[in-house]
Order: sequence, then C-alpha cells, then structure tokens
Amino acid sequence: MDIKTLVLALALGNLSLCAALFFFEQERRRAGLAAASTTWGMAKQFQAVAWGLLYLRGTLPDFLTIPLANALLFTGFALDASALWEQAGRRVWRRYLLPALGAAIGVFTGAWLLDMPAAERIAIASVVIGFFFIAGAAALGRGWSAGTLLRRYLVLSSLLLALAVMARGLLTALLPDGWSWVSPALIQGVGIAALYLMMLGSAFGYLLLTREKQQAELDRLEVVDALTDVPNRRGFYQTLTPWIALARRPGMPTSLIILNLDHFKRVNDNYGHPVGDKVLKAMVDVCKKQLRDSDLMGRLGGAEFAIQLPRTSLEDAIMVAERIRLAVAAMPVKADKAVINMTASLGVTTIRADDTTVSLFKRADEALQEAKQAGRNRVAEAQTGAGALEA
Repeated sequence: MDIKTLVLALALGNLSLCAALFFFEQERRRAGLAAASTTWGMAKQFQAVAWGLLYLRGTLPDFLTIPLANALLFTGFALDASALWEQAGRRVWRRYLLPALGAAIGVFTGAWLLDMPAAERIAIASVVIGFFFIAGAAALGRGWSAGTLLRRYLVLSSLLLALAVMARGLLTALLPDGWSWVSPALIQGVGIAALYLMMLGSAFGYLLLTREKQQAELDRLEVVDALTDVPNRRGFYQTLTPWIALARRPGMPTSLIILNLDHFKRVNDNYGHPVGDKVLKAMVDVCKKQLRDSDLMGRLGGAEFAIQLPRTSLEDAIMVAERIRLAVAAMPVKADKAVINMTASLGVTTIRADDTTVSLFKRADEALQEAKQAGRNRVAEAQTGAGALEA
C-alpha cells in the first residue's frame, strides 16, 4: 500500500466512523440520554477532514492540503489523547495538551512558511503524531498494576507504534538515502504500516475500552445499591457468606445489625421520593462515621439496612448500634422548606456456628421487630432463650 492509498483509506475509514457515530448519538438523544464520547467523536471528525485534504493534495491549493490539513490532523490526534485522559478520570487535559497542540501547529506552519524541505516537515508531523499517541498511552498506563490486559496491550502497542512512526519521520529527514542495509523504501514501508496499525488500534481500542468500562459498571451495579453506594442485598450476602463459614472456628464472633428507619414511608408520602432518597443517603453517611473500615453496611431494600461487624462481640455490637441510633436521631435533613428528623430501630445478633444466611437474618429480624414493638427508636438484642435486651 502506497502513501496515497493509505491516506484515502484513513479518510474513508474515519468518515464512515463519523457517520456511524452520528446515527448512534441521534438514537441516544431520541431516548433522552446524554451524548457519549463527545471528545472522541470530534477527534474522528477532525481526522476525517484532515485525511481528505491530504488526499487531495495537488488538486486543492497547498495552504489547504499542507498547513491546514496537518493542523486539523494534529487537533484530531490531540483530541484522541484527550478522550483517553477523560476515560482515565483526568479532565485537566486541556491544561497540558492544548499548549502542546498550539506549539505543534505553530512549528509545522512555520516550517511550511519558511519553505523547509518536505522531509523535514514529515519529521515534524511524525514527532507530533507520535507525541500525542504517547500522551494517550500515558493516560491508559496509570495504575498499571491494576489495569486490565486490554489496557496493558493498548499501552504497549501504542508506545511501540508511536516510536516507529517518529523514527520513520526522523530517519527520512536525517538519512534521506537510507543507512547501511536500511533503505528509504523500508523506512517508509515500516512507517506507513505503523501509522495504519496505530490508527486502527486507536479506534478499536477506544471502543473496546468504553465497552469494558460499561461492563464493569454493570457488574458493579449487580452488587452495589445505585442510590446509597453501599452493597445491595446480593452484594452484602456475598460478603457475609465467608464470615458465616468462619463462625465454625474458635475466635472472636462476627456480629450483625439490622437497621430500619422508623416511619420512612411517611417521608415519601409527604415530601416525595427525591426527599426520601436524600434522607437515605444522609443516614448512610451518618452510619459510616460510626463504623470501622473493616465494617460493612449494605442495603437490603427500602429503608432497611444491614451492618456486618467482624470480630465484634455482642456487647460491643450493641454499643455500636446504640451509637448509630443516637447519631441518626441527631441528624436533621433539610428538604425544601422542611427539616426532617428521623429515628431508627435496630436488631443485633452474632453469627453462630450452626447459622445459615436464612437463620441469621431471621434472628436479627426478630430482634428488629422487638425493637419496633417496644416503641421504635431503640436497640434490641436477639433472644437467646431470655427476653430481648434493649438499650
């Protein structure tokens, strides 16, 4: 594939991708969803126009097909890197990449105005393109040890291909006749192949990363409550199961607290569900302040929550539950023009050697019901043969 055919393929490929993105975004807007990958979509638009202008070199005026086309191309690659920075959670890319983009466009335009040889302009463009791909790879490389295999592959491949593109440009300028066994044709062929692979890897890599991120979020939502950001029933049960198995061994017990906000339905009925959601989130925040890092709070459903206290005796668990009860009672939640004061009832038990998830929660729920029947806003211990002990 010669350079002319490559440029045409890149122009048509980016144009086709832009068309697909356009219809994808139209469908999202029709469904009332926010736009997706705006920065990356803009990158593809700039690149499509740039490659089209480069292909028409000799047909259109030089100022359109050389300085303007390369400025648009650099902008597209800078936005490519920016999209990767955004995906990595770094939205400060403008502070670094925009000055670099301005400098790159200025240097290349200056070289063209000074009528520098084409080989030197190719070297400048190659270094700029390689730089932006390396910048994108640097964003993906953050947290290398915790990164997925896909991210690691994209980082390594982007770095290697970017270096190959940069080397091709520099060798073209410094060694126009080749060097030893390295012929100009070989240098150009390797550079063209690296550029083409880099463009393909960038496009498909970003799409796969987006898919990977969305799948990770779906997996997270299977075990995490979206409103309160604590484990949901399924996630809490998964975490609790190993501790039930450990209860068969001697050592400090693990305790369980079941918490229910008193008369929470009235909040939803009188103030609306958005206010109810606000109350739930505020309550979770207050409870977390009373817990250790090793403790776990989960939402079982509605206004009922469970708290796991590893290596905690029943007496200590009752003290923790009492602290939580007092903290919730002292938590006013401002909603519009009203101030809502809530209370909570709590049932406390410990995991026994013969417990299953069903028997454990049945015992804790019985303690919770005792706390409610005794007047709410109190803590009750699960019965062990004697009456409930209230705090």
